[in-house]
Amino acid sequence: MTQASAANPPPATPAAPRASTRSAFTSIFIVSSGNFLEMFDFMVFGYYATYIAKAFFPTGSAFASLMLTLMTFGAGFLMRPVGALVLGAYIDNHGRRKGLLLTLGLMASGTLAIAITPTYAQIGLAAPIIILVGRLVQGLSAGVEVGGVSVYLNEIAPPHRRGFFCAWQSASQQAAVVFAALIGLLVSTSLDAATMQAWGWRVPFVIGCIMVPFLFVIRRHMEETEAFLNRKEHPQLNQIVGIVAANWGLVLKGTLMAVMTTVFFYMITAYTPTFGSKELALSSGESLFVTACVGLANFTLLPVMGALSDKVGRKPLLITATVLGGLLAYPLMSWLVAAPSFGRLLAVELLLAAIYATYNGAFIVFLTEIIPAHVRTVGFSLAYSLATAIFGGFTPAISTALIGATGDKAVPGAWCAAAALLSLLALVIGGKHAARAKD
Repeated sequence: MTQASAANPPPATPAAPRASTRSAFTSIFIVSSGNFLEMFDFMVFGYYATYIAKAFFPTGSAFASLMLTLMTFGAGFLMRPVGALVLGAYIDNHGRRKGLLLTLGLMASGTLAIAITPTYAQIGLAAPIIILVGRLVQGLSAGVEVGGVSVYLNEIAPPHRRGFFCAWQSASQQAAVVFAALIGLLVSTSLDAATMQAWGWRVPFVIGCIMVPFLFVIRRHMEETEAFLNRKEHPQLNQIVGIVAANWGLVLKGTLMAVMTTVFFYMITAYTPTFGSKELALSSGESLFVTACVGLANFTLLPVMGALSDKVGRKPLLITATVLGGLLAYPLMSWLVAAPSFGRLLAVELLLAAIYATYNGAFIVFLTEIIPAHVRTVGFSLAYSLATAIFGGFTPAISTALIGATGDKAVPGAWCAAAALLSLLALVIGGKHAARAKD
């Protein structure tokens, strides 16, 4: 992207510390804490889609209610590009620390709305409207959370360890997947079905609200990055919009490259409990346990793959993962649905998780490296958010609709394969911008 003239930023607070003065893992933990909450809140909505459907979207048809709930889940992602542009510009202009504190507050307000809203039976149409608004606020925040955290980690990392550092953005999300699944498993095994429907599904959301004050305290100790403090110019929103518009090709390539990672992620995490219980007739406990195992595997593999990308380059891992995803996703799902079992679900999900971790471990740092520093947050966030809004976030709804239309329970695997091939195509024709990343 071309460098634009920009207004001088507001003077840095003299007392603001710099990220380089703190140990690496302390800085990673502090910045990733809010990212944990963002993913925890998104996951529990997906895990309890069937309960939320009955509470807020009663239609007389279980399928229609579930589809409305999954579409509401996906609607939160439609706000991500807006958050990426508006909040991303705020972060690029005012600093990583201020912006990430703002996103945490927005995410918390959306979670609180979902946790305390009365059901449709109690307040009528206002109930689903409030739930939708809560999801949209969460989506606004999430639109820049991933990009903001990834850029922060990129800017505090030593040049030869950027892959390892940036991988902890995704790893913190996996910790949230594990925590949400374990909470869900504990709640679902402790309460009967009637109690779960009455109020039990709200427990994880309340836990998310309880975590907010502690996460605010942690994130307030973030230090601004040297890279941001050392820049003399920071573009305003109108300048950033102009820069992005003039370089739409790079954003489009980044979006297409992000399709695989978003589709695979929501397939193996948010959709697994619904798929396991509705399509495979497994217990909710079994599906949630598999989801926890997926999160744990990814939490382990992502930093490993990020570090490996520092050694062998980004693109070898990206190409390998997209090829494997395109070739294996549908056959693996076909094998699973041919004889559904806990063991087969676990095996398939872990294999898909390994493919996802290989791709994502290299992709996050890859995308931060091809976006110029002065618009890095908004550029990264916009590309990633568009992929999530159009493809990844609607994966549970699209998978459910495809199964309903085709009768093929393995068709979500075809959706994953198509996503992998689309990202592979973007990588192959990425041109000079992709070549700027470490090969």
